[in-house]
Amino acid sequence: MKKISLALSFSLSSLYAIESNENRDRIHSVKKAIASVQDVEEKELGIVDGFENMFKDATSTGQIRSLYSDINYENSQDIYSSALGGSLKYELAEYKGLSGGIAFVFSQNLGYLSGSKEKYNSELSSTKGSYNQMSEAYINYSYSGASVRGGRQTIDTPLADSDDIRMIANSFEAYIATYEYKGLNLMGGAILSWQGYDAGIDDGWVKTGEDGTYFGGISWSDEFVDASFWYYNINGEEGDTTANNSYYGDVIGHIKLSKELFLHTGVQYLKQDELDKSGISSEIYGAMLELVAYDAGINVAYNRSVKQNNKQSFSGFGGGTLFTNMDNMITDVISLDRDVNSIVAGISYEYEDFSFLYAYGDFKGEADSSGQKEHIIEQNIGASYEHKDITFGAICTIQEDKEKSSINDGDWNNVRVLVAYNF
Repeated sequence: MKKISLALSFSLSSLYAIESNENRDRIHSVKKAIASVQDVEEKELGIVDGFENMFKDATSTGQIRSLYSDINYENSQDIYSSALGGSLKYELAEYKGLSGGIAFVFSQNLGYLSGSKEKYNSELSSTKGSYNQMSEAYINYSYSGASVRGGRQTIDTPLADSDDIRMIANSFEAYIATYEYKGLNLMGGAILSWQGYDAGIDDGWVKTGEDGTYFGGISWSDEFVDASFWYYNINGEEGDTTANNSYYGDVIGHIKLSKELFLHTGVQYLKQDELDKSGISSEIYGAMLELVAYDAGINVAYNRSVKQNNKQSFSGFGGGTLFTNMDNMITDVISLDRDVNSIVAGISYEYEDFSFLYAYGDFKGEADSSGQKEHIIEQNIGASYEHKDITFGAICTIQEDKEKSSINDGDWNNVRVLVAYNF
């Protein structure tokens, strides 16, 4: 089973598990680190020499998960719910470059462990108390480093990602081509619709813009640096609240100071130009610094969103890629018509199968055109324990609205407890 680590995967852009080549797999944010606790095991596809063996040597993976979530609002009553659900995926073996897969996700409210009526928290299983969806159904063709995949699938790019932080991960109807050569990676295609927690599980499959989203990206990775540049054209019609052209880039450097001491530093930039009077326009800068020693990490990250008159930023279809993104709070929430400065600092620790993280975020929005300021503090405290194929996890999110504007539901806290079994 792929190792699931909340602490060592926690990073504002890159906390990496040390491998034999001394590289680390990047995690963009606290939000993505939390999602990594619920990772579903992936199996390598076999390559067969006959069409009938595609089915004979097919692989199946799945996860059963149970999640409890309680949200306590300072000026209102608690809402809470529990759910049992998971995912099941079936993938054909590869024959002459051709393969395919199908996956289902489901979530069922556990009524006896959930609030009723106004006390019910619908984020796990929808307002109806259940959610069932064919989340993936794709055909893939690969040849000499190049591949083309069409249909419903999971995607993880800066502005479109799975963001698996509740019961239902995001997935996308998309048509994508990729090419890999040594450290060079190219990706491009069209994303037509999506479903999952961030899309709103009451809504099922919804469009990614009125006419879809077209994107392309190029990235380079070696022992010392990761760099990437991405472009997204989110189409729409007048009044569409997501339409824009987005340009994103980042550079992350890795320095080995000693055998057990690593320094990671990075910068990022996001520029968004409004289309179809959507109200989306932004310019965001970011930087991060992280020191990892033995089983512990300490890091700090900063993002600045520059005021665009009566406009705001858009993190895309998923959790977003900014260094300061947390479990709940992201810069978008307070970016309308104001400058925003966000800083997040955290510590992490792992001992054998136990992991821990703590992150503190300060999101301060300067006065908008009406003179209204925003100031939100969020803290994330998380822990996980892995035993064979079972993962136990818990996260507590505490949010304070210092300006008392209730722009993000005011003061509240959320406690979630997870048990997941991979098979």
